[in-house]
Amino acid sequence: MINIGVIGCGKIAQVRHLPEYAAHPVANIAGVFDLCEERAKTVAEQYHTKVYASYKDMLKDPEIEAVSVCVANAVHCEITVEALKAGKHVLCEKPMAVTLEQCELMAKTAKQEKRFLMIGHNQRLTKAHARARRLIEQGEIGDVISFRTSFGHSGPETWTIDSKNVWFFDKKLAAFGAMADLGIHKTDLIQFLTGQKVAAVTAYVGTLDKKDAQGNLIGVDDNAICIYEMDGGAVGTMTASWTHYGSEDNSTVLYGTKGIMYIYTDPEYAVIIEYKDGTRGQWKLDQIQTNDNQTSSGVIDLWMESLVHNCEPEISGEEALSAMRAVFAALESAKAGARVTV
Repeated sequence: MINIGVIGCGKIAQVRHLPEYAAHPVANIAGVFDLCEERAKTVAEQYHTKVYASYKDMLKDPEIEAVSVCVANAVHCEITVEALKAGKHVLCEKPMAVTLEQCELMAKTAKQEKRFLMIGHNQRLTKAHARARRLIEQGEIGDVISFRTSFGHSGPETWTIDSKNVWFFDKKLAAFGAMADLGIHKTDLIQFLTGQKVAAVTAYVGTLDKKDAQGNLIGVDDNAICIYEMDGGAVGTMTASWTHYGSEDNSTVLYGTKGIMYIYTDPEYAVIIEYKDGTRGQWKLDQIQTNDNQTSSGVIDLWMESLVHNCEPEISGEEALSAMRAVFAALESAKAGARVTV
């Protein structure tokens, strides 16, 4: 068994990390910590584990081999770097950190300490996205010319435990909003699907409608609309939104020289290709999870595989850097009102 500590017992830990660790045959939830002691105690009782007085106490424990960092964005870097230096492998929730310098420090520290660092980019792990990538690599739609990818729902207040005091809306804790919460997922995904990296960005990142409990516009962005120019020649749009006040949109469409690929646009077929000659291919695989319909993310399985086999995780800190560079370029573009190269 591999002893795991979970730092932060909020919603993402409760619906993803903890139950997925509990379901894994090699993972042992050896302890938890949360700033809210009562929450930590409740979680600890549920999973028959111990509560640490602080995350530092957890990191000092030689029995803990790896940790999940499930805390507010602003302290991802601080806790991750401390954990790596304490000899722990780290699975950190997205976004990786709140500055590019912090992201680079996390990746550098993991390398220096010879420890694994993985970032929770789960979209590339769905069955449809994995199959779509293989189909694109096999040339099913030819060369990708353009694309549009979207992730939108009605906001994190529908997801977080405390809907009145949503830390996602606090600029000091979150640093940025929909772009980091949702946009990072789709940025990583479009690079994964196309095999191309974002080379330049023109973006709008701002607050259009989302209000806090007092009725004021939130302090972080609720919408991000980006034009991504890829290093392989493809150009497309990435939209992240907290103002989709209806059903979630988590779809991607890729336009190739041989046809069009639709991913998660149809309730029955997760992947559809309309070929240039008028024929059609369709694949029943899975349906994307939503805030209201949670399924296994695959993140913990991939993470545990890395730990068991002592191999670098697919979504390493180094791998995640390229998507974060695109996110920070989008923020810079929006602020400057200009195209920014990555």
